[in-house]
Amino acid sequence: MDLSAALGLALPLGVGIAAIGSGIGIGVMGRGAMEAMGRQPEAIGKIQVAMIIGFGMAEALTIYAFVNCFTLQKFLVLKP
Repeated sequence: MDLSAALGLALPLGVGIAAIGSGIGIGVMGRGAMEAMGRQPEAIGKIQVAMIIGFGMAEALTIYAFVNCFTLQKFLVLKP
């Protein structure tokens, strides 16, 4: 297997794994935030801010993987 074939297989697989990981992370954070808001309704404002920042950090993983996919795509050489 040459580098081009390995990248052709690994790049979309990496983006998919990153998307699954960030989706799971966002789900876990959302569940925890909703439980915290239910227990302490007076702290909803602080919990929502922390939740949104956490969502952004988790989503950044997928964006980094997507950018790396496009950056490494120049090494792909399609053979006829």
